[in-house]
Amino acid sequence: MTAIISAAQLAGESAGPRPPVLLDVRWSLGGPPGRPAYDAGHLPGAVYIDLDTELAGPAGAGGRHPLPGVAAFGTVMRRAGVSADTPVVVYDGGQGWAAARAWWLLRWTGHPDVRVLDGGLAAWTGPLSTDTPSPAEGDFAPVPGGMPLLDADGAAALADEGLLLDARAAERYRGDVEPIDRVGGHIPGAVSAPTTENVAEDGRFLPADRLTARFGALGATAETENVGVYCGSGVSGAHEVLALEIAGHRAALYAGSWSEWSSDESRPVATGPDPR
Repeated sequence: MTAIISAAQLAGESAGPRPPVLLDVRWSLGGPPGRPAYDAGHLPGAVYIDLDTELAGPAGAGGRHPLPGVAAFGTVMRRAGVSADTPVVVYDGGQGWAAARAWWLLRWTGHPDVRVLDGGLAAWTGPLSTDTPSPAEGDFAPVPGGMPLLDADGAAALADEGLLLDARAAERYRGDVEPIDRVGGHIPGAVSAPTTENVAEDGRFLPADRLTARFGALGATAETENVGVYCGSGVSGAHEVLALEIAGHRAALYAGSWSEWSSDESRPVATGPDPR
């Protein structure tokens, strides 16, 4: 099952006998709420999902966007019409980070058929709707374990023994700036791999062969058994996991990411361009 879908493919499937459930997950870090944009126009039939309150638990010891409670996440998905045997397509405003977070959570909790609209809403050329749908209740029962997940200790071990990629901007990795978290820098041993380099100028993912080459140059080759990703709070990191999936790698996500790691003063911090 491919992890992404083009706007043309989505238009065809939506008009077919088994249309996917559509989830609108528009969100931006520090930006305005996504709900007003959704109300102004969304894909017909799409249900709005709020990243901060429905795709994350309360901020705290687990970072800015800890994983939501499994039962609560299941309730949100069923209310949106998600069932175990229905395909799901998620999209956001075009950056892809929020949509990837929803994709990852559904995959992690066992949904077998979920894809991200490549390029997001910006790629959609069909009609938009201002109607708020009321889908029939779905039957999706989330069971964690469908995707590999790291905690802080697991991320530290992977940085030593495998390949841990840091999906944040390079200047945050180096510790030149840190606009959000307690301290700048990176997990010792992690390799800088900014999420922004996974996509072309139009926001669509690079072709699989180019992603394979990109990650191969960073150390993720056919022989690499263990690859993990972290970011600031587990959102853009999910986008990198998705890019790695396209490139043929099943990567683990450190969901707490730098916001959790850096809040613990006992954790070591590396700065500068070198992993160590």
